[in-house]
Amino acid sequence: MASRSFLDSWISYRRTLNDKIDQVFLVLWRYTYEIFFVCGKATIFFIESVRLAFTRPFRFDEMVRHMEFVGNKSILIIALTGVFTGLALSYQIYLGFNLVNATNLVGPTVALGITRELGPVLTGLIVSARAGGAMAARLGTMRVSEQIDALEVMGIDPRQYLVSPRILAAVLTMPLLCGVFDFVAMAGAQFLCIHVLSLDEAVFWDKIRLWLDPGDINEGLLKAGVFGMVFAAVCTYMGFNTTGGAKGVGEATNKGVVYSMVLIICSNFFMTNLIRFYYAIMGIQ
Repeated sequence: MASRSFLDSWISYRRTLNDKIDQVFLVLWRYTYEIFFVCGKATIFFIESVRLAFTRPFRFDEMVRHMEFVGNKSILIIALTGVFTGLALSYQIYLGFNLVNATNLVGPTVALGITRELGPVLTGLIVSARAGGAMAARLGTMRVSEQIDALEVMGIDPRQYLVSPRILAAVLTMPLLCGVFDFVAMAGAQFLCIHVLSLDEAVFWDKIRLWLDPGDINEGLLKAGVFGMVFAAVCTYMGFNTTGGAKGVGEATNKGVVYSMVLIICSNFFMTNLIRFYYAIMGIQ
């Protein structure tokens, strides 16, 4: 009788466990499906918006205005983040290399890490949170307050007027912000390594000149432009298709920022491998 009770309890426990495992996989599948669905719709949305950007009437004045919003108003936070990233990264690398008496390699290691990876990725994450969230919120507010519908009534293509300039502005501005991040981060690393850790200045810069290739900097700037395209396409898509009033605006903004950050981190891995593969088949060291 006792064994029968134990068997029933074990079967009940297994059923409960299986139900929870099923729920976990269902949730994962639902989020994965939603991300891929949004990516597909945002890609089509992006292609159509870019095509509209080069059809009459051109909206270059709007693009310049949004470049000022994305770029100029992000410089301070990019510079602040860059200098502390350079300080922290160079100090951690110094602590590790000091154990094997290889502190002369701190400079080039920091330079490669910042220009190839940290510069474009952190710039993409910061600007997507600030400017991308603002894009989604602004377009979402215009959608729920029927301002976008009013543009259509007046014969103005809302996607060409509102979306295309924002996407082009993000693509063109992100490499400039990434360049600022790289410069400020290296300035912070140089200050810490030479003036605080007392590394030899000549060796520091000589090793960087020896190891760092212009292609490494261009790789980071290219990534930054792609990241700008990603967050602008996703955030404008989410804002443009907002439903549900004020609550929907908040949800669209939140989804736009979260999806943008996830896509930036994931696409960085694939872009790094694609660039390495391209260098390998072209015989570039």
